[in-house]
Amino acid sequence: MTAAPDCPVFVSADVVRRVFEWKDAIAALQAAYGHAFTEQAAPSRSIAQSEGAWLRTLPAAPPGGRYYGAKLMGADMKAADPSVEYVVVLFERATSRIAGFVDANLLTGFRTAATSGAALDRLAPEGPGRLALIGSGLEATMHVRAFASVRPLSEVTIYSPTPEKRAAFAEAVTRDLGVPARAVQSGEEAVEGADLVLSAARSRGEVPILFGDWLKPGATIVSIGSTVPSQREIDVSVADRADFIVCDNLHEVVDETGDMIAALDAGIDVRSKSFSLNQLLSGQIEAQRQAAAMPMYKSVGGGVQDVVVAEMILTKAIEQGLAQPLPMTFDPKHL
Repeated sequence: MTAAPDCPVFVSADVVRRVFEWKDAIAALQAAYGHAFTEQAAPSRSIAQSEGAWLRTLPAAPPGGRYYGAKLMGADMKAADPSVEYVVVLFERATSRIAGFVDANLLTGFRTAATSGAALDRLAPEGPGRLALIGSGLEATMHVRAFASVRPLSEVTIYSPTPEKRAAFAEAVTRDLGVPARAVQSGEEAVEGADLVLSAARSRGEVPILFGDWLKPGATIVSIGSTVPSQREIDVSVADRADFIVCDNLHEVVDETGDMIAALDAGIDVRSKSFSLNQLLSGQIEAQRQAAAMPMYKSVGGGVQDVVVAEMILTKAIEQGLAQPLPMTFDPKHL
């Protein structure tokens, strides 16, 4: 184990990019979620709001980890040029001291896709498959690389509303991953016959962009675009067809995302077929996983993901001499 520095360190976004590895992040997440834990180890996110300012906090104390901590992000929408900054603060278990601060803007995209990859690795059949993407933004960019690290991709089809963006995305996939990729004219065309389906582009009008009758039997679905009650991404028919739904945060996905609220309102019993990622990766629902005909992973993000991936990044940054020491000490209160 690498010795902790005497003072806290800072890991910049550039260093995050330099040290991050998909397979290492996915393995770390699978190991963390492989420990059975209660909600106390990963409580729901909290949001403070007042007069245009908001602060979101995602805390976690993953079992088995060297660190625990929280991701913080905030903005004031009344500012002249509002923007959001993200930081993960890590405390070392052995000393209870603040060990480091990790710029979490890029990390957030990495951890979301790596967690989807960790789930897909357990849900999707072994062997090559064709991946369909609805969306060509940052999340889609991250996810195709995460998925390629756990499954060989025979082809990638991409649909997003802007022809130039989806064409450029396809070119980048072929160039960077060596996988045949093509842009298509509609979401339905992208999804038709696909083994793996990623929905990562909730519509501007908050109407569904993925429908159940587009999906071939046996497809594995990943949905990441609807994370609060006001957002929509998948149609209720997708929730109906999926017979095994894995959620990174069970309560937040089922009760606080627009997609699942709409499914419940339509009379679809999503609760009886929804399980947590912790249950999946700790082996508690293996019989249900094996029996699933059309599994779906649905994500809202969570502090466990932030802390686990930040720990991996901090460890690599310290080992490689890339973490920046901060000239500060904290005055501890002894318990």
